[in-house]
Amino acid sequence: MKILEGLGLSPNEAKMYESLVERGESSISEIALAAGVHRRNAYDAIQRLIDKGLCFQIIATGENIYNAVDPDKLVELLAEKQDELQTILPDLKKKFGQRIAPDEAYIYRGVEGQKNIFRDILRVGKDSYFIGAKGGWNDLRLDAVRAQFFKEANRKKIRFNGLYDAEIASRPELIKGFGGESRYRFLPKGYSTRSAVQVFGDYVVSYTDLDIGRTSDKVVFFIIRSQDLADSFRAWFEFMWKFSLPHK
Repeated sequence: MKILEGLGLSPNEAKMYESLVERGESSISEIALAAGVHRRNAYDAIQRLIDKGLCFQIIATGENIYNAVDPDKLVELLAEKQDELQTILPDLKKKFGQRIAPDEAYIYRGVEGQKNIFRDILRVGKDSYFIGAKGGWNDLRLDAVRAQFFKEANRKKIRFNGLYDAEIASRPELIKGFGGESRYRFLPKGYSTRSAVQVFGDYVVSYTDLDIGRTSDKVVFFIIRSQDLADSFRAWFEFMWKFSLPHK
């Protein structure tokens, strides 16, 4: 249902289209009852479905009958939306680039916040440095996005440099997907925390409330854009790298 709404259907339209797909030819009263939509609202919803090409009317004696169009029509709707987005995307990206301040701070949260970080890394296109990494990118909810992210990151030759908590040494499955020139080591035992820091370009991202191998909905990302601060963290990373433990 949510997927249909994401394609631009209202909740009532989504319910009625799904009911039509299941039932086939039906009257407006039958569709409304099956979909749990008030009959007064059903007339408007069915007309909008007709306008969108998702159902058609069958003229009959007495009450008119309706039926659903093949669900492949939904793929066309998605393609149309993508085409519409592509027409405005260049202008939006230009405006976005113009308004980004050289120094700013803001906050992301949870899994959606991590997806935003992925997009930021790809947009900046610079090597990434991670202190206190815990393999949170391996959260199952990030599987599809992570695979696409690493594919694009490797294409852009982004190198990942990671200092993982000591516990991750026994969890090699949490360190995967990085390009061939990426490198990682482990912090000494006794220095593990529930936080981490990531640096790329002029971005410094502080993670709080982290768990091993997952991205909790409680995770908060504090993002600071400052070239001086990012350069400082990279220098500190290299210092810690010298005293960290190589992987076996």
